[in-house]
Amino acid sequence: MIRSGEQHLESLRDGRQVYLDGELVADVTRHPAFRNAVRTAAGLYDFQSRPENAELMTYRPDDGDGPANRIWQLPASHGELLTRRRALEAWAETHMGFLGRSPDHVASCISGMFMGLPLFRDYDAARAGALADYYRFARDRDLFLTYVIINPQADRSKAAHEQAAEDLTAAIVDRDSTGLTLRGAKMLATSGIMANEVFVTCIQPLAPGDERFAVSLAVPMNIPGLKILSRKSYEQHAGSVFDYPLSSRFDENDALLYFDDVKVPWERVFIAGDVAMCQKQFHATPAHVYQNYQAQVRLMVKARFLAGLGRRIAEVNGTLAFPQVREQLGRLAANAALVEAMVVTMEAKGTMWGDHFVPDRHTLYAAQTLTQELYPQLVTTLRELAGGAMIMLPSSVADFANPELSRLIDKTQSSPVYRGKDKVKFYKLAWDAVGSEFASRHTQYEMFYAGAQFVTKGHSFRTYDWERAGAMVDALLAGYDVDV
Repeated sequence: MIRSGEQHLESLRDGRQVYLDGELVADVTRHPAFRNAVRTAAGLYDFQSRPENAELMTYRPDDGDGPANRIWQLPASHGELLTRRRALEAWAETHMGFLGRSPDHVASCISGMFMGLPLFRDYDAARAGALADYYRFARDRDLFLTYVIINPQADRSKAAHEQAAEDLTAAIVDRDSTGLTLRGAKMLATSGIMANEVFVTCIQPLAPGDERFAVSLAVPMNIPGLKILSRKSYEQHAGSVFDYPLSSRFDENDALLYFDDVKVPWERVFIAGDVAMCQKQFHATPAHVYQNYQAQVRLMVKARFLAGLGRRIAEVNGTLAFPQVREQLGRLAANAALVEAMVVTMEAKGTMWGDHFVPDRHTLYAAQTLTQELYPQLVTTLRELAGGAMIMLPSSVADFANPELSRLIDKTQSSPVYRGKDKVKFYKLAWDAVGSEFASRHTQYEMFYAGAQFVTKGHSFRTYDWERAGAMVDALLAGYDVDV
């Protein structure tokens, strides 16, 4: 089934327990803290449902009854990977790359795990069967998945089982013939308020003694006992779309999930109590590469958008001809092109993983390492190009309702390319991209969604072809000696 936006909205009216400002939210599709972001997500489904986008956004699985979204596609060649990427890119362009947990992200993770199904069969045939069934279940119902794969940050010097707080981290507290019971918290359920289901596991290395925390499973967001604790809503505090065009519509939200004795049936459990397998599901299958490849496609679109903002700032300010401004724009363009080049390179250097073609692992980790440092630089460049223009703006769109103020705004906010109102409109957007609370969250997100920088650099170290590089050093050293 290819669902529509309205069908997605209806699927979220399911009695889930979302808490905000001390109260239970009755309906996330109508609450002022979430409704616009939820409708943005619904717009993704409307986009894929348009007849003119059918070939771009959908494919026919060999084992399915109808079309499925390409986010679930398992490419068998370089060409199929590029076809899938064009779908991911088109979706990202609808939100300018600001939805970090759009449905294609966790779908990519589950798809990558499915590619590594032989590993799960070696671990446990029943758990492999559960994973295979779940992949098809989510694909055929066009589900929006989020995930929680990080433990709460308490005492980071201690393992999960050594934490002082009781029931801090989600853990197995009981199991029987029908399933297991989960109690404790996980983070960060980005987009959790508008997802259908959540994939629950741990990407952080677990230590001996952490076996009860070593789970991999998926449950609906409305499963009994699951509490969704939302962070502050930037959308709710944004005011008008004119004043905060990004915050008001693209605040995907983040949440802590607490599992209060949630019973999970075995058909939804992929790993239970195996510390090593929790790491293998990501790194001994294509899952980690495939999910982060999607993230780099999204970031490619976002960097392109920020480059467009940078040039427009120069045009609005009348500084495009300044040599120093062209230098900054040249660097901004080079950085945006760098992200795109690395996406293309990880595709071109991709290899077969069994029957599936997956992006090059090291190029992916190199891109993560560089873009974690690059994103704050992009934001800083936009700030430098704008100067004080993003600060001295009217207080809100309501100022235009006062004829005298509107006249003064048109007079004092004019530019070579815009009238006063249009210049204000543009700089409200620019500020929301780089300086608002929403923008600050995005800087933090892009710096850490893939893990701490030492983690991504460690992946880069681990996957680089050091043997080939070292062989060049050895060859040169072998070509001379002290008597030459």
